[in-house]
Amino acid sequence: MVTTTAARGRRRMVNGMAPPHPAVRGLKGIVLALCCAVVIVPFLSVVATSLADQEQITRAGGYVLWPQDPTFDAYAAIFRGGVVTRATLVSIGVTLVGSLLSVAVVALLAYSLSRPGSFGSRPVLMLVLVTLLFNAGMIPNYLLIKQLGLIDSWWALILPPLVSAFQVIIVRAFFLEVPKEIVDAARIDGAGELQILTRIMLPLSKAVLAVVALFQAVAYWSAFFNALLYLNSTEKWPLQLVLRTYVVDNAAIGTDLPGEVVPPQQSLQMAILVVSLVPILLVYPFLQKHFAKGVVIGAVKG
Repeated sequence: MVTTTAARGRRRMVNGMAPPHPAVRGLKGIVLALCCAVVIVPFLSVVATSLADQEQITRAGGYVLWPQDPTFDAYAAIFRGGVVTRATLVSIGVTLVGSLLSVAVVALLAYSLSRPGSFGSRPVLMLVLVTLLFNAGMIPNYLLIKQLGLIDSWWALILPPLVSAFQVIIVRAFFLEVPKEIVDAARIDGAGELQILTRIMLPLSKAVLAVVALFQAVAYWSAFFNALLYLNSTEKWPLQLVLRTYVVDNAAIGTDLPGEVVPPQQSLQMAILVVSLVPILLVYPFLQKHFAKGVVIGAVKG
């Protein structure tokens, strides 16, 4: 009888703790469902509105939750116009180039700061930490970009956010966690610092570098303020600045559809918004497996 009672007690324990009461679990489920609804319902409304016609939009008061007879005329219109297509290509190019350069620079800087005795590591680390607290401001940054001759250049979108001090600290903390014996063994075999970085450190740090790449890709893809400041030519605008112009400023979107088929302006705006969201939604699942591991790397020592 005692053994049976003890076995039941062990079954009731989960990871050394008693499972929550069914009412508590039900309340947690309701709260989680509400949180998911807060995120999912607006997104579904945006997609549905982009597929709806003017009659459905008017009847629904501006935002449709479920379109009847969905049509892709809005997407055909924004891509035939050329502005959104060009802006999408610009955003993809800036995001790819910026993310790759950012990962490379962050990895190089973090590795140099993680090596004990490297020249100037302490002052440079202090400078990196200072940037977490202080920012030069908009006007000094603009004057710097102007002096470098980067006004109306795509490099003005890539170079300013290239290095994140927070990400440098995270990657440096990971490099410090790599056992010293591995590095010493590589040096005994004749490996130089560049070989140690490329053949040992980088393969071991795929998770944290994937997180850095994801954060930088989201930052580059979502940025519009630098484009607003530094770009004078509208043909160089990224997608987010086009989105801001057409959705936030409510500028009219020209169409080039044959005949008299003209999609509603709100459907066109929501279609641009969907186009701006889809790339990140497609990339994230491939990096998600690294995210949970990489985001906490360096947070716990020992």
